[in-house]
Amino acid sequence: MLGVKSRNLGTVPTAAKGGASTSGGGGGGMSAWELRPCGMLVQKRNSDVNQNQNIVPTIKVKVKYGSSYHEVTIKSQATFGELKKMLAGRTGLNPLDQKLVYKDKERDSKSYLDVAGVKDGSRMTLFIDIPSQEKRLVEDLKSAKMDKAKLQPLMEITSEVDKLAKEVGNLEREIYGGKKVDEKMLLNLIELLMSQLIKLDGIVADGDVKLQRRMQVKRVQKYIENLDMLKIQNSKIGKVTFEQKLVSSMEKQRDSMKWPIVVTTQWEKF
Repeated sequence: MLGVKSRNLGTVPTAAKGGASTSGGGGGGMSAWELRPCGMLVQKRNSDVNQNQNIVPTIKVKVKYGSSYHEVTIKSQATFGELKKMLAGRTGLNPLDQKLVYKDKERDSKSYLDVAGVKDGSRMTLFIDIPSQEKRLVEDLKSAKMDKAKLQPLMEITSEVDKLAKEVGNLEREIYGGKKVDEKMLLNLIELLMSQLIKLDGIVADGDVKLQRRMQVKRVQKYIENLDMLKIQNSKIGKVTFEQKLVSSMEKQRDSMKWPIVVTTQWEKF
């Protein structure tokens, strides 16, 4: 390979026969070289450029679960399944029992956040996937090698909690739909769930049975919390607020102060 002398750059590689550049293995020419402070001409390194191009931005999303909000920091190219795993530690819900809804559509765990349009500051809602949870619990109970004597009480409690969960769901739809229900129904459900909680506390277990019992305890506690929120919401339906009463009282007072207007042609002479 021939070289030519440069006053500033020293010896610069020239193109080979046929006009092909020798820098970078046949492409790049002078753009692939750079002059170091010491005066040496070396090939450019693109590692910094490639590293900047491969950086994945981090975003923050707000997830509503029941009456609480959770702000999660996650990579924009992560999947909804990865987001569920991060929410599991905060909510106590198994990722398989979670249902994430974004823009009124349930999102699959394998779907990517950026593909679905999730951006920094986006909001979504987390629900309990009750059918999936029930199915998984039944499968876990069937597949696990547990002592039948310890397993039977837990299965009975799980079955009873499933029935109560459906009643909680029905009341939730009615109340948030604007229909007022009898408060005794809410209190009765709370008492029934509390009794199941006492039964769960009475189960002495270890291993898988202990794990299943703990999951049922968290599940029952969440239903009780939802019922407490429903009591507050139910009490607001059809109730006249203090502000409404005050405005009504002021309007009545204003109307009572209006004097009647009398038109007459009889003028008093002075």
